[in-house]
Amino acid sequence: MSYYVYITTNPARKVLYIGITNDLTSRMAQHYTNRGSAQTFAGKYFCYNLLYFEEHQDSKAAIAREKELKGWTRAKKDVLIATENPD
Repeated sequence: MSYYVYITTNPARKVLYIGITNDLTSRMAQHYTNRGSAQTFAGKYFCYNLLYFEEHQDSKAAIAREKELKGWTRAKKDVLIATENPD
């Protein structure tokens, strides 16, 4: 099974959300459907635009990577995104 660590943003590109899933397509659909919902961070801030993702074969490795990325500064996250998705 594959696990994905991903980064989304809102239309204004002001907020980043980092998450993990084993079904990236469905998860992105959920983020879009939940946009504007105050019940979740991603929903509250309209984080449904996928900027970056990476695939892992091990769930523990994916969770560790998610935690690592969440600890990074915004500048470091922006550099990571730009290397894979310059647009």
